[in-house]
Amino acid sequence: MKIALMDSGIGLLAAAAAVRRLRPDAELVISSDPASMPWGPHTPEEITARALAVARAAAAHRPDALIVACNTASVHALPALRAALEPALPVIGTVPAIKPAAAGGGPVAIWATPATTGSPYQRGLIAEFAGAVDVTEVPCPGLADAIEHGDEAGIDRAVAAAAALTPPGVRSVVLGCTHYELVADRIRAAVQRPGPPLVLHGSAGAVAAQALRRIGAGPAPIAGPTGTLTVLLGGRPGTLPAPALTYAEGRALQAAAPAR
Repeated sequence: MKIALMDSGIGLLAAAAAVRRLRPDAELVISSDPASMPWGPHTPEEITARALAVARAAAAHRPDALIVACNTASVHALPALRAALEPALPVIGTVPAIKPAAAGGGPVAIWATPATTGSPYQRGLIAEFAGAVDVTEVPCPGLADAIEHGDEAGIDRAVAAAAALTPPGVRSVVLGCTHYELVADRIRAAVQRPGPPLVLHGSAGAVAAQALRRIGAGPAPIAGPTGTLTVLLGGRPGTLPAPALTYAEGRALQAAAPAR
């Protein structure tokens, strides 16, 4: 089994780690283009072109499924990716976990990039799934970029700024950018108030499980990882960028990858 994941940068680490936990035997191909990150400020046409290039680099390795582990790419490029690659290659997009967050009751905050916050796409998900639940959209300028570069001070500033915009009564936070899952503990610490524990809703586990369902597979209780790891940077073979190893998910992927 071979599962590919794509993103502009290292936001795909959380979903890759989730696939590795479910299927330690799966071969992983992670394809990104850090030189063009972040994608959010670009036009939809530019995002689609970049996403197609990154996806085709992964598809050349003949995976069984491709996870688009990027909210921005899923919003703007998913139809084009599916048109180009399916049905030969199942393509699984990433949707902010607004539905399960709203099902748990409110108030709910959605942390997302400025480009996604207030977008018709996100507003549509809120209207469809949140119902009467009180939802606050929280823009997080600079957070994904700081995470991408392992900029500790930048992460602290961006998280603090977003926490200041988050109402004190919020019971759950939707992590509307895959990068944010890499600093979930820091977000929790910044937003948690006295009372019930704050619930964070990411997408990594759900998209990993959906990818396995699409190819008719399920979790495998294997004692240790046996699947290989292939890293593509701008379409060329590479290694995990140094900032990736500052996060638990990146270190786990590298430690678990057998020698090729």
